[in-house]
Amino acid sequence: MSTMQAVQIPKHGDSSVLAYVSVPKPSPKPDQVLIKVAYAGVNFIDTYQRSGLYPQVLPFILGREGSGEIVELGSDVKDLKVGDRVAFLGPSSYAEYDAVSTASVAKLPDAVNLEMGAALLLQGLTAWSLVRQAYNVQKGDWILVHAAAGGVGLLLCQMCKVLGANVIGTTSTDAKAQLAKENGADHVVDYSKGYDSLVEKVNELTGGKGVHVVYDGVGAATFDASLKVVRRLGTVVSFGNASGSVPPVDIMRLAEKNIRLMRTTLFKYITTREEFDSLSAELLQLVAENKLDFAIHKVYPIQDVKQAHDDLERRKTTGKLLLKL
Repeated sequence: MSTMQAVQIPKHGDSSVLAYVSVPKPSPKPDQVLIKVAYAGVNFIDTYQRSGLYPQVLPFILGREGSGEIVELGSDVKDLKVGDRVAFLGPSSYAEYDAVSTASVAKLPDAVNLEMGAALLLQGLTAWSLVRQAYNVQKGDWILVHAAAGGVGLLLCQMCKVLGANVIGTTSTDAKAQLAKENGADHVVDYSKGYDSLVEKVNELTGGKGVHVVYDGVGAATFDASLKVVRRLGTVVSFGNASGSVPPVDIMRLAEKNIRLMRTTLFKYITTREEFDSLSAELLQLVAENKLDFAIHKVYPIQDVKQAHDDLERRKTTGKLLLKL
């Protein structure tokens, strides 16, 4: 049996459970392609799966996205070929090879390199689905983006500006505030000073009305503030748990302003090949037109995966983290 190297967790826990080990090399099923992975993206969902917040059947190979070159086709694959440069979504991308369904593989344009390919799909499609599906951002809308200097946050700022909205971002340092502004945030609030200042600033900017939508990937620490700053008939979209899961919500809290509350996940927006192709084509078009900048913070050798997880969880990063296989 052929083997390969991969990052596996034998148990749930902190970054010390990450193990770089030899495992069986996969073979593609009829509707899959086998990809020689060049880069794997590092995302908060990887830390949730590792810690047990999202429990997995163990042992488990981490990673939900990557890029590379197709080296083998499943028997039913017709529209891709060996040698194609691709970006992909799928389990187990922290590995030398990954067998991936063609329903979540996007062929890369010549202008998009493999580093960019690994950086753009999960966060890019997450952000694009948020501004198009969860809440359809319109010109002139007021938008609040929590953690605006993070990977998804930077993209949300850029996308909302492309769509003509007014963007308020929250960050924790002056350097992150500057980065958010460079990526489209019109106004930035330092949440390390407390959320009362955020509520005050939002009311000042919006004439006391509040924002049309809050995009909240932080979770427990920001949820109450999100409900306070959204306007009557506004929308709060929760899409992440960077500070922990949001506690159970008393639904009557939404009645004060008839708030729409959503908890979204990207993969429920791309359950079919058609849905994936539609969103990914729009995303790649924005990239091809140089309307989006995917900031890559750092590329780590796969053997340094523990450091990558630690840096992400300790908020030491801005933009995207990649592992080089």
